[in-house]
Amino acid sequence: MLAYLQGGLTALALPPLLLVLAGFAGGLLAWRGWRPGALLAVVAAAGLLLLATPLAAGLLRATLEREVTPGIPAGGVPLGAIVVLGAEMVHGRDGGDVGPLTLERLRAGAALHRRTGLPLLVTGGPLSPGSAPIAVLMARSLTADFGAAPRWVEARARDTRENAAFSAALLRGEGIGAAYLVTHAWHLPRAQAAFARQGLATAAAPVRLDRVPDGRLSEWLPRADHLGESWFFLREWVGRLVYALRD
Repeated sequence: MLAYLQGGLTALALPPLLLVLAGFAGGLLAWRGWRPGALLAVVAAAGLLLLATPLAAGLLRATLEREVTPGIPAGGVPLGAIVVLGAEMVHGRDGGDVGPLTLERLRAGAALHRRTGLPLLVTGGPLSPGSAPIAVLMARSLTADFGAAPRWVEARARDTRENAAFSAALLRGEGIGAAYLVTHAWHLPRAQAAFARQGLATAAAPVRLDRVPDGRLSEWLPRADHLGESWFFLREWVGRLVYALRD
C-alpha cells in the first residue's frame, strides 16, 4: 500500500501528469470566464512540449551527471566488491525478467568483474506485490547471459536508501570497506550519497555518461520517449531532495 501511495504522489507531483492537470484546470477556468486560465493552459502545453525535446531531457540529465567522477579511488580504502543496483523489470508470458535499464547495469557490472576480478553483489527487492525480487532476476541474468554469477544477492531493498543500507551491512560482514558502484550516471550522485551515509566508500562506475546537448536543431524536436527521460531525471532530483531532508 505504501508503494502505491508513494507512486501516486510522485505521479501527481511531476510532469507530465502535473502539467496535464494544470492545462485542464486552466482551460476550465478560462471557459468559466477567468482569462488568466488560458495563459495557464498555454504554459502547461508549452512545458509538456519542451520536456519532450532531447534538449530539455539532455540538460536535465547533465545537471545530474556533472557530479560524477568515474574511477576515482574511494578514500584510499581498497575496493573489495562490485555493487550493481537494480532498476526496473518487465513482465512477459514466462514471468518477470530484468528490464532494459537493469540489463545495461548488469552488462557494465559483468564487464567490470571480468576486468578486475572483484566479486559481484546485486541488490533490489520486489518491485510490485507478488513479483520476484529484482536482485534474484539480476542474479539469474548475470549467470545465464554473462557467465558471471554474483557472490551476494541482496533481495530486500525497496529503494536506493535500502540498497545502500543492506548492501553495506553485507559487505562490512565480509570485511569489505569500499566497492565499485554500478548504476546509471544520472543516478550515481544520489546512490553514492546514500552509501556514504552508511559508511561504505564507493568508486563511481557509471553506465552511459552522455554528451551535453549543444542546441542543434534536431534537439528541439519533441518526442514521447524524451518526455519519459525528463520524468526520470526530474524524479531523480525530487529523490535527492527527499533524501537530503530525511537523512
